[in-house]
Amino acid sequence: MSVDTATVRRVARLARIAVSDEDVATMEGELNAILGFVEQLREVDVTGIAPMTSVIPMQMKKRQDAVTDGRKSDDIVANAPATEDHYFLVPKVVE
Repeated sequence: MSVDTATVRRVARLARIAVSDEDVATMEGELNAILGFVEQLREVDVTGIAPMTSVIPMQMKKRQDAVTDGRKSDDIVANAPATEDHYFLVPKVVE
């Protein structure tokens, strides 16, 4: 696949990147080089190879999924100028 000048301008517009006329030719060459490398990667035979997330097999550390109130309600309302039953009191703004 080859990228032309119109495609570079369209990609730049979609990405909301300002590209000057001088930079379009440079970006065209860079994008064609990237796509050429991707084409090289497509030639590699990966049948039978499992996808991996790390070079070292390891288990993800998981914590117990428990719902709590955070035990911080007293600390949170301590900073409020006015509270009542662990709720913030605010002035009425709508009549």
